[in-house]
Amino acid sequence: METLIENILIYGTILILFAITMFVYLRSHKNKTKITEEKIEKAKQFGIFEPVSLHPVIDPDMCIGSGACITACPEKDILGLFNQRASTVNASRCVGHGACFHACPVQAITLCIGTEKRGVELPQISQEFETSIPGIFIAGELGGMGLIKNAVEQGKQAMDYLNKKINKNIKTQYDVIIVGGGPAGISASLSAKKMGLRFLTLEQDSLGGTVFNFPRAKIVMTSPMDLPLYGKIKLVETTKTELINLWNDVLSKNNIQINEHERVEQIQKVDDHFIVKTSIGHYTCKAVLLAIGRRGTPRKLGVPGEEKEKVYYRLLEPELIHQKNILVVGGGDSAIESAILLADEHNEVTLSYRSENFSRLKPRNQENIDTAVREAKIKVIFNSNVSEILDTAVILNTNDGKIISLENDLVYVFAGGELPTKFLEKIGIIITKKFGDAILKHSN
Repeated sequence: METLIENILIYGTILILFAITMFVYLRSHKNKTKITEEKIEKAKQFGIFEPVSLHPVIDPDMCIGSGACITACPEKDILGLFNQRASTVNASRCVGHGACFHACPVQAITLCIGTEKRGVELPQISQEFETSIPGIFIAGELGGMGLIKNAVEQGKQAMDYLNKKINKNIKTQYDVIIVGGGPAGISASLSAKKMGLRFLTLEQDSLGGTVFNFPRAKIVMTSPMDLPLYGKIKLVETTKTELINLWNDVLSKNNIQINEHERVEQIQKVDDHFIVKTSIGHYTCKAVLLAIGRRGTPRKLGVPGEEKEKVYYRLLEPELIHQKNILVVGGGDSAIESAILLADEHNEVTLSYRSENFSRLKPRNQENIDTAVREAKIKVIFNSNVSEILDTAVILNTNDGKIISLENDLVYVFAGGELPTKFLEKIGIIITKKFGDAILKHSN
C-alpha cells in the first residue's frame, strides 16, 4: 500500500511539473506571438513587411519553432515567432546573407526572390551565367544572390565558363572586362589572374561595392568562403573595414589593380567584340562580366567626411540605437519612416531636407512626421544641405546662408538611388520578373 501511495505521489509530482512546464512554455509562446503580431502590424504600417529582394520563406509544416533562425539572423526583427512557428516580420530589411537558411535544424527555409504580390526584376541568365547577349555574363547580387560566400563562388564559376567560351584569336585590349568591385567582382578578378587572362576591373564607387555601403558595422559570414589565389577565409563575424582590408591585401599580393570611381556608361557589341565606354574612356574586350549590385546605387552627398563609418544609407536595427545624436538626410518616405523609428528609441533626431516642405509623402507618413515635430520628438531643418561630416559633429548650410553645427554620432542618408534596370535594358539584356522564385533551397 505504501509503495502504491509513493508511486502516486511520484507520478503526481511529475504530472504537476509537466503541467507547469507546459503552461510556462505555452504562455511564453503566446507572449512571443503577441510581440511578433505587434511588430508585423508596425511593419505593415511603415511599409516594410513585404520583401524587396532575397528573403527567407518558411514552410510552416516543417518548422518546429526552435527559433534558431531568429537567433542566427544578425539583422534582428527580420523574423519572429508567430503561433509557435517562425514568420517574417520586417522582410524588406533582409539583406539576404542566409544565416537563417543555414541555421534551420529541419531545413524549413528557402531563400526566394520576389513574392506573389510584388515581382522582382532580374536579368535573364543561363546556368552558365550568360545573359541573353552572348558574351555578357552576370554573377553575384545582380543575378539575385546577395550572400557574400555565394557571390564569391559565382564570380569564380562565371569566369570559368567565360574563359571556355571566348575566342582568344580576336584582337582586343582585354579578354574580359569585369564591372563591379564587390565580392563577385573581386573573386572573378582573382580567377582571371589565375587563368592568365588579360582583364580590367572597373568599380564606379570604392572597392567592396555593395559591401562598402553595407548598413551594418558587423558582417556575418555563415560559412567559410574560398577565395581564388588565397584559399579558405574563415570569418564568423567581421567589420566591413576588416573585410575590405583583407581584399585589398589579396589584390595587392597578386598585383591586381581595380579602377575605382570609374563608372561604366555604355556597353556595345560590335561584330565579335565589345566596346565598353566609361566616365573616363573606352576599352575593347571579348567578353564582359557584370558583378554589380541590384538594390541600386545609393545616391551620395559628395561632401567631406561621407566616407566615415558612421554614415549609412539604410536603417537596420533601430531598436538597438539609443541616446544618440542622429542626422537623417532626405525628405521621402524612407527618410521620414527611419527618423520616426529612431526617435521612438529615445534618440535626438534631426532631419535635414533641401526643399522648403515635404511633398509626395504617404498620408500616414505625413501625419506621423507632423505629430513628431509638434511633440518635439524630431527637429526638421528645411532648405538645408550637409556641407561636411566630422567625427563628432555635422555641418549644415541653409539656403539663406546660415551655417549650422550639430553634435552628431550617426548620419543616415536617404537621397534616392539609381537602379541598374535601365542600364541593363540599354545594353539589350532581357529582364524577367520573379514572383517568389527559389534562389537557394535545401536538396532532399
